[in-house]
Amino acid sequence: MSQAPLAERAHAPGAPHVGPAGPRQALFPGWTGLREALHAEWTKVRTLPGTPWLLAALILLTVAVSTAAVSAATCPYGGCSVDPAKLSLTGINLGQVVAAILAVLVISGEYSTGMIRITITAVPRRITMLAAKAVVVTGLVLAAGTIAVLGSLLAGRLLLPGHGFTAAHGSLPLSLADGPVLRAAGGSVLYLALITLLSLGVATIIRDSGAAIGTVLGLLYLSPIIAAVVKTPHWHNDIERYAPMSAGLTIQATTGLRGLPISPWGGLGVLAAWAAAALLAGGLLLRLRDA
Repeated sequence: MSQAPLAERAHAPGAPHVGPAGPRQALFPGWTGLREALHAEWTKVRTLPGTPWLLAALILLTVAVSTAAVSAATCPYGGCSVDPAKLSLTGINLGQVVAAILAVLVISGEYSTGMIRITITAVPRRITMLAAKAVVVTGLVLAAGTIAVLGSLLAGRLLLPGHGFTAAHGSLPLSLADGPVLRAAGGSVLYLALITLLSLGVATIIRDSGAAIGTVLGLLYLSPIIAAVVKTPHWHNDIERYAPMSAGLTIQATTGLRGLPISPWGGLGVLAAWAAAALLAGGLLLRLRDA
């Protein structure tokens, strides 16, 4: 077996071309393709006029709804029956809509304008293209979601004591130093990221923006309505245990954990399974169908 240096073998007949990126590009073309796809997707997403507005809306709506929920809550002298961390994160219920819309538009918008053909021409590996979109849009939602969650918890920390949520009533101030509160905060950010991935997968399957957004919102909001109507305890618990929104939001619970239909991390795992299934189905159809 030849032991010639890499530089000599790179110029041998039939050897892969070593471009400006050096030997790494020749040895790991897949990683290079992903890096270029990430750069292209980041350029497209950040230059879209709607992206900063949607990210700002995610933050503002989440904090505003959480603040309103906290302002309307009271804790009587007999004790607080409300989970203060979950209450302070109520805005996630609305913020997820904005995250879903952003994720859908990232790919469905290209189908509506025909730009998807240019994207696939530039990045022939369609799975690489989808992975790049997923990384970019999820990164943006993680950043915006972190700000939204911190703002919501700050509102809860400042306002809840004035509504009776005090140590005398068995409710300590919200603090990220408290393990359950930290889990609820970090889990809420991850919840938004998983909703983003779920929405991206659904949009890749359906392609049409309106239909994809409607499908995602149906998956999220219909299950709690159905669970409220179903009277059979077994079916009620199963819906809450396996529906994406009901299961995923158990990550916010810091009290009454034994009464939950599923554990907090288990619920987030269910949502992750939904997101993975949507992305796998979307990736498969992306490879099989024409642009």
